[in-house]
Amino acid sequence: MRRGQGGSRNVPKDQKRRLTDAEVAEKRQLRLEAMNLQAIEGNPLDAENIAMFERERWNEEECLAYILIQGERTGIQAALTPR
Repeated sequence: MRRGQGGSRNVPKDQKRRLTDAEVAEKRQLRLEAMNLQAIEGNPLDAENIAMFERERWNEEECLAYILIQGERTGIQAALTPR
């Protein structure tokens, strides 16, 4: 999301919009497909991460923020940063 377009970064966690069951199912399918493709490249995401994303009903921004933090901790930030 570009600056000035709003977003949920400065919105308190309890006021962020949560995904619906249908949205969670759709995102899960997309993530599983992406994970299968990326597994060959040593993707750091695993089923436990996906389960957490779904359980917490995180939106894409929250998932990406978590992934980037984990990447910084494991030294793979450059591989996860969009170009």
